[in-house]
Amino acid sequence: MSDTPKFEVIDRRKFKAEEEREQEQSATTRAETKPEETGALAAGPRLVVPEEPPEPQKAVPTDTAEEGAYPEMPPAPTAEESSQQKSAYDASAQRLEDLVRAQNPAMGPQPPVGFEHLVQQLYLSAMIQMGAGGPEGQRPRVDILGAKQTIDLMGVLAEKTKGNLTAAEDQTLQTVLFEVRMAFLELTNMITLQGVPAPPPPTAKH
Repeated sequence: MSDTPKFEVIDRRKFKAEEEREQEQSATTRAETKPEETGALAAGPRLVVPEEPPEPQKAVPTDTAEEGAYPEMPPAPTAEESSQQKSAYDASAQRLEDLVRAQNPAMGPQPPVGFEHLVQQLYLSAMIQMGAGGPEGQRPRVDILGAKQTIDLMGVLAEKTKGNLTAAEDQTLQTVLFEVRMAFLELTNMITLQGVPAPPPPTAKH
């Protein structure tokens, strides 16, 4: 990583808070200094009215609120660093593929990974979490919360890639997302209905 110049961000909110604190102390001092008064009014309580109304709280910008939801990350790599790392990664992946193909001569070259592979991986993960693909004859193991998280990830993917997919990619994603949501609905309906006694059989009419 190249050395980046360090700079200091001055938070002007601190200076504003100090100014407001000094104004409040000044107002309190003026309130405690009683003017010359006579009669019963001098001994009674007096209402202190602030000279200036307090400033309304400003809404936090949406971008700032969203930044707080993400963990603190190191500085992003430069374009040159990313390019060098990508080249090294591709070379390492090619050496690994050559090694595997040398041990398995019948195996052909691996196809490049595309968007459809990502959708397929998420689909398989969601279905396995909902109990599909388990050993035959055994009770399926269901991770319904994990399945919900995977399906929600697919929803995020669909939202963030909207308008940036080909027609085929969008159709694949929307179809798969529909299928896993339907499977989730069927499974959750089965889970929520467990323990509910079955209705009594209808009586024969004479």
